[in-house]
Amino acid sequence: MPVTDDAGLRELLSADTVAVVGCSTTPGKPAHDVPRYLREHGYEVVPVNPYADEVFGVPAADGLADVDREVALVNVFRPSEEVPGIVDDVLARRERVGDAWGLWLQLGIEAGDALARAETAGLRATQDRCLKVEHGRLID
Repeated sequence: MPVTDDAGLRELLSADTVAVVGCSTTPGKPAHDVPRYLREHGYEVVPVNPYADEVFGVPAADGLADVDREVALVNVFRPSEEVPGIVDDVLARRERVGDAWGLWLQLGIEAGDALARAETAGLRATQDRCLKVEHGRLID
């Protein structure tokens, strides 16, 4: 069951390092502005975008397997149909590295079966919510 209650969302928001899958280099896009907001509020943001060399002056990883630092939360800005593959990547990372305990699918992104699979594997997860909006509502 996806996290929907405020206590569960606060737990996800307690992450300090967030890998942003689909992080954009284009200001004005939510996939750029939300990670920028996170950085401004003390989060370490790890951009994951195979088409970018860097975002916010931080080297961008091609995929989750290429992230060279510990990650607590994976924030997804990719279409819903890509989520099952992203969950595969998160679970492979958990098995290999032992991190990534949370998964956040941004507003408009839903993948019930993939999310259920992630939760069965021990991840705390939510979908169809804006991380920036929930942070502003619950933390800021």
